[in-house]
Amino acid sequence: MVQAYILIQTEVGKATSVAESIAKITGVITAEDVTGPYDVIVRAEAESIDELGRLVVANVQQVEGITRTLTCPVVRL
Repeated sequence: MVQAYILIQTEVGKATSVAESIAKITGVITAEDVTGPYDVIVRAEAESIDELGRLVVANVQQVEGITRTLTCPVVRL
């Protein structure tokens, strides 16, 4: 199982609706509004890195109000 944090920038005033929409996507563990350079931080999981990429591109990035995402896979050293 691969997990990642997805850092999301949204249009002004859209952070709450984006987080609520993303929280409903299968594979998303949490989606929370935050302050700082990013507006929403998501923790997601998938069976493989390829499946995680598909989750981000096909589902997360399609949510209305998102302007940019940055996916940070979790590593266990």
